[in-house]
Amino acid sequence: MYKRILVATDGSELSAKAVDSAMNFAKLASAELVVLNVIAPTAVSYWDGTSRAQMQETTDTSDIHTEAGRSIVHAVKIEAERQGINTQAITIKSELVAENIISAAEQYECDLIVMASHGRRGINRILLGNETMNVLTHSKIPVLVLR
Repeated sequence: MYKRILVATDGSELSAKAVDSAMNFAKLASAELVVLNVIAPTAVSYWDGTSRAQMQETTDTSDIHTEAGRSIVHAVKIEAERQGINTQAITIKSELVAENIISAAEQYECDLIVMASHGRRGINRILLGNETMNVLTHSKIPVLVLR
């Protein structure tokens, strides 16, 4: 049924449920698992009044976020492989989270995208955006959303 499953994770407790479900599906289907974390870069420039010291702090923070993203997918990869699931771990640095989830799923020829939804409603949904909804709306690949 499924040959390759992409699971998007941000390391949160909610996305851990999506990771667990994706691993279970992968085991049942004898599918490969692609674990993805999209890291939003911290943009700064001299044009917005940022000083050289602030730019260095931002670079340091960006490096911390990048390493955290890599740690998240690496931990999932280790656990999945311990369970006998062939796994690839990917991190992408981009502000375009939904677009990169879809692009990675297409690039790695995934049959299913698994991700969590925080279930935000009202003004929080508008202000914070909804990457899950964007993936659902624009993906040609089936998407399993867990809450």
